[in-house]
Amino acid sequence: MIGINSSSGTSLLQQVQNRQDSILEKLSSGRRINSAADGAAAQQIIERLTSQVDGNRQAISNAFDGISLSQVAEGGLSGIGEDVNRIRELSVQAGNGLLSDADRRAIQSEVSQLQENITQTIEQTEFGGQSLLGGDGEINFLVGANAGQNIGVQTQDVAAGLSDILNVDVSSAQGAAEALEAADSAVEFVGSARADLGATQNQFESAARNLQQADVNVAAARSRIQDTDFAQATSENAAAGILSQTSIAVQDISNQQASQVLSLLN
Repeated sequence: MIGINSSSGTSLLQQVQNRQDSILEKLSSGRRINSAADGAAAQQIIERLTSQVDGNRQAISNAFDGISLSQVAEGGLSGIGEDVNRIRELSVQAGNGLLSDADRRAIQSEVSQLQENITQTIEQTEFGGQSLLGGDGEINFLVGANAGQNIGVQTQDVAAGLSDILNVDVSSAQGAAEALEAADSAVEFVGSARADLGATQNQFESAARNLQQADVNVAAARSRIQDTDFAQATSENAAAGILSQTSIAVQDISNQQASQVLSLLN
């Protein structure tokens, strides 16, 4: 009889201590669900939400990479646009009938330098080792936690689009007139390409804002399921502590009574 009572008291005390250990784990980790044993369904939901959160955060990084790439490409086109505008200005100057052939050749020297600058800019405008102005194509960025949520940056063969302006010669009045026409076409081409990149950059910025908001919402949903309610856990810990002390006291009383019974029997 004494053994049964002792075992029962020990079992109750062990249960209380196990409960306290579980509560302390929740308080120390800050998580209500620390393993599947704490809630199998909740653990599965938490894992899915965690996957979504991680995917959203990487997608945000991808979106900002897309913004940076667009800015680099647009910056290269901006420099090309300035050179094209200068060539146009020189073409107008070369159309002055008072200029001699020597004057026009001097103007052509500057035009040739500007043409070299344009070619060099096309060759050197890269991002992550990929040419942005050297060929037609598309660079895709996954801007969502799921497959297919892409935004593509269109790349163009700028040298081909500016072939006329890259070959103008203003050393003659006829050449100056042709250069002016080529410059107008080049200005339109560069402006259109910059507008496309600007629109794409706005897409990335919008996607990043939406992803950031989604990240906040999904993380909050995960927190509601996973995180410890510290007020409740603290209250439960205090109650478990009282129950533990009570169990110990009851066990002590039981042991004392058993000792008295054994003393009487003896």
